[in-house]
Parts: sequence; C-alpha cells; structure tokens
Amino acid sequence: MKIFDAHCDVLYKMFLDASIDFHNSEKLDVNLNGMKSGGVKVQCFALFIPDSVHYEMRFNAALYMIELFYERIIKPSSHLRVIMNRFDLDNLAEDEIGAILTLEGCDAIGNDLVKLKTLLRLGVTSVGLTWNHSNYVADGILEERGAGLSSFGKKVVSVLNSTETWCDVSHLSERGFWNVIECSDYPFASHSNCYSLCPNPRNLTNDQIAALIDRDSVIGITFVPEFLTSRQSATVTDVLRHLEYVCSLGGEEHVGFGSDFDGTDGKLPIGLMNVKDFDHLINELVKYYSSRQVENFMFRNFISRYPKNKY
Repeated sequence: MKIFDAHCDVLYKMFLDASIDFHNSEKLDVNLNGMKSGGVKVQCFALFIPDSVHYEMRFNAALYMIELFYERIIKPSSHLRVIMNRFDLDNLAEDEIGAILTLEGCDAIGNDLVKLKTLLRLGVTSVGLTWNHSNYVADGILEERGAGLSSFGKKVVSVLNSTETWCDVSHLSERGFWNVIECSDYPFASHSNCYSLCPNPRNLTNDQIAALIDRDSVIGITFVPEFLTSRQSATVTDVLRHLEYVCSLGGEEHVGFGSDFDGTDGKLPIGLMNVKDFDHLINELVKYYSSRQVENFMFRNFISRYPKNKY
C-alpha cells in the first residue's frame, strides 16, 4: 500500500550531523532503505531551523538544508524524484518515491517576501507560518501573546495563494489559525492531533478540525507521544484513536498521517519507531476499516489535496 507522510525532520538531523548518510543511517528514523521497505511513495522533508541559529543566519541555514536535500538525498538515488508541482506528483513512475520540500516556520525569511519567493522557486511547496514561537508572520502556539497574522503575514499568505502553495497551520496560534482559514486558499495541518483526546496546545480543537474539513482540507495525525496521550508512553492504538476521532467529526476523507519522524528526540509510540513500521500501522488499520478507507488514510486524502504549485 502506498504511503504519504506529510512531515519528517531528516534535514534537521543532517544539518546537525554532517556524517549522516541518508541511504541507510541508523541515526535516522527515515532513510532511503526504510522508505523502500516501508512502502513510502511520497515523503515530505521539512526545513526546520533550530533556535540555536542566529536570526540573521536562518535564511542561510535554510539554503544549506536545501543543498543537503538535493546533494545528499536526491542526487545519490535514482529512485527519488523531487515533487515541484501537481504534474510531478501525478506522474511518479512505479519505482519512484516522491520527495516534497516543506518549510516549518517562516523564521528563515524574516520580513522579506523575496526570501519566501526564493525558497518557493528552489522547490518548497508547503509553508508552515510559525514554529511554536513568534516571528514576523504570526505568533506560534506557545507564544503567550497569542496574536494572529501580522500585516506581513497576510502578504505571505497572499503569495502562497498566488503560487497555489499549501499553507500549513500546524504550530500556529489559535488566532493565527482562524486568520488563515479566512484568507488562505490552501490551508492544511501537516502534523497535528485532537485536543479533545489530548489537551496539548499543539493539537486542534473540534472547531478547528471542523473548519479544515469544511474547507475540504486535510489533517496529518502525528506520532509525537505527547500529542497522542497524557500517559508516559504511546501506542499505535493511540494513533488510531485520534484518526477515528477526526472521522467521527466527518473527516474520513480529510485525514492522513504526518509522522514527525526524526523530530521527536527518539520518543515515538511503541510499534512505530521508524518508517519501516508503517506496515504495523496498516495492519492495525485493516482490522477496523475497509481497504478503500485505509488507502485514503495512508495516501489518497493527502494526494488529492496537493495544490498545483505555480513555481
């Protein structure tokens, strides 16, 4: 079964450790061998700039990660194809794996739309407006002020609209979320769970989930344990609980997965420790859902909502 994974932090790990080999490194939850054996057909690779990078150097850090993406991930493998637009996605060969470049937080662009447009031209086709804190675009979910989009942030969303680029609301403040719902043509949540099941601020409320469903969008259930349960450890059953909850709100065709592999400091649900364990998730899903439903969850719900992208 084909798999679309809407979020991983491989590039962040490779940025921190230049010795990592994407082909088969055991330091990675997602590597090429694992993607092949795990059935991944499309993998999103996030550009996440750590707080330790000086603000004025964050655009340079993003460019360096993009270089890693092309030179250390894409170039060595004939099986990987960069997805720049809908045409690329629809025309993946049977033996190809699609690689989508995403931006996790607009800290890298400062208050400069030229930097945003540059990243889009270099292959970024999904833009998360914030990480957990504030930037020139908006406040993140852990910023106490809780502000929404700034004037500059609305210009950023306008660029994403004009280029038909995904606008990712994961990590965004609640007020910012509702601003995006009002002004974005292509909102979605790459890796967020259900607040009603686990009251972590990173999770989405019922109203937010309903709003994304109403916009014919998609939500990626993530494997981060603290977003799944208040217990010390999580399991695959917890992942299924969040999936089913979105379905119960009318989201059966609006939910998929955004693992956050390589972004959890090794903390993952029992039975979902790396990309090869997607098989275990599928084996559990088929116990409760039809093959068509499972195929939608694993692949088609995200694929069908991937925008055209004009860059």
